Amino acid sequence: MKARGLCAALAAAALLVSGCGAGGRPAEGGGGAAAEAGITPTSVKVGAHFPLTGVAAPGYSEIPTGTKAYFDFVNAAGGVNGRQIEYVFRDDAYNPTQTSQVVNELVLQDQVFAIMGGLGTPTHSAVLDYLNSEGVPDLFVSSGSRLWDHPADNPMTFGWQPDYEIEGKIIAQYVAQNFPNAKVGLFLQDDDFGRDGEAGARRFLDKQIVAAERYTPGNTDVAPQIAALQAAGADLVIGFNVPSYTALSQLQSLRLNYHPQWIYSNVGSDPTLVGSLLARFSEGAVTDAGLLEGVLTTEYLPGVDTPDDPWMQLFQRVWDANGGDGELTNYRVYGMAEAYTFVQALQAAGPNPTRKGIVDAVERAGRTFEGPWAAPFRYSADRHAGISGVQVTRIAGGRTENLTPVLVTDNGDAPITEETGERAAPPADGIPDVQPVS
Repeated sequence: MKARGLCAALAAAALLVSGCGAGGRPAEGGGGAAAEAGITPTSVKVGAHFPLTGVAAPGYSEIPTGTKAYFDFVNAAGGVNGRQIEYVFRDDAYNPTQTSQVVNELVLQDQVFAIMGGLGTPTHSAVLDYLNSEGVPDLFVSSGSRLWDHPADNPMTFGWQPDYEIEGKIIAQYVAQNFPNAKVGLFLQDDDFGRDGEAGARRFLDKQIVAAERYTPGNTDVAPQIAALQAAGADLVIGFNVPSYTALSQLQSLRLNYHPQWIYSNVGSDPTLVGSLLARFSEGAVTDAGLLEGVLTTEYLPGVDTPDDPWMQLFQRVWDANGGDGELTNYRVYGMAEAYTFVQALQAAGPNPTRKGIVDAVERAGRTFEGPWAAPFRYSADRHAGISGVQVTRIAGGRTENLTPVLVTDNGDAPITEETGERAAPPADGIPDVQPVS
């Protein structure tokens, strides 16, 4: 992953495909697609909302920079069906009111073809009805809420990452098997993020749970919640929270001399980011992510601590060639992986994509999309749910070590099983090649 520069073979491959684009050129004149919002014979415009400022900006503001780097990489190779991907992302500061404003601007002023990867459960919830009523494809929401998997009510919206319920189930089964006598506490964001995670956890741990404490996003005083978990005797705490609250919960536990076994959702467990937040919040009293040593979490994408992974090598090349300031991070990898998925969806929609056509394409072909994710998507006409599994890992020495194979499941009472399929290798030129659905 630390390899620098774009290799000669990749440059040569880019030159070879630049004449026809990734997947060939559109039909002469662009067919009827030119009349579709955000589509011309030479471009497709995609929008997103992210917290570029505010309490949730650390880490999450890096996601769209990864997405843009991958889109620029594809554009340099000719685009998709001869169309350049124009990516417009705006700051919502993780404020639902501001999300509504910026998404309205993206749809009405920027005339985007689709919203792709909008971040956050409370924020994206504020625009869910609007995007569906306007018929705007709402693809691959950057949140694991189950809200995105209601195709009967919200036919334009699709999840992307594992939802918090299935992540909670897999974590809880691991705890039940490996910590059968633990007194379990839950530290939860007080919205669908926390509620979905709790629902999954209670399927295996309901009798072991001694306390469930919730925080309101924006309120940085978590002393009452951590004290309550300690008073309840919780010796293992599962957190469904964003990274800033991982840091806050760790610092408050340190103040209280409270040392349970911590397990954090993938959302809140990036060691590099949490380490920087610990240093900032403690005003230098804590200088790194050492408090996370031995913390358990989950993974479904390769991380920057696995530089030999073929997907990480691809994403490093992409970042070196098309990224801006700073290093490749796990958040930028997340953005690239979503962008890789969108390119497959656009290819599957064919040379003359429409808004309805790309939704149909994801429903029909999405289960077969291959990429760096650990388990298949669950897309169909009846399901708009994202990745189907994770593996449990432990943070050690600033890296993660695998504790389980990739485990897959679905919502409700669906069993948890081991994923037996092998993750695909990246294509030689770094660009997927999905055939249009008929």
